[in-house]
Amino acid sequence: MKQAIVGYHKDEESHWVARLKCGHNQHVRHNPPWMVRQWVTTPAGREGKLGVLLNCVKCDQNAPMDWITPAGNVSD
Repeated sequence: MKQAIVGYHKDEESHWVARLKCGHNQHVRHNPPWMVRQWVTTPAGREGKLGVLLNCVKCDQNAPMDWITPAGNVSD
């Protein structure tokens, strides 16, 4: 299911993680040559991707939310 990026944070290994509108998190690593996401390395690049839709596998799997959504839903 496609979900919009609403924010970012870094995980414990300093990899960038997108916060999705659904309440799930998804890594958005820049790890060439396997994953090229140069945009994630700068504040302007990340800001420019806010609202972009990513495929949320966790939604497809009906997984519990990772965080509280802006709508106030409580994560499991």
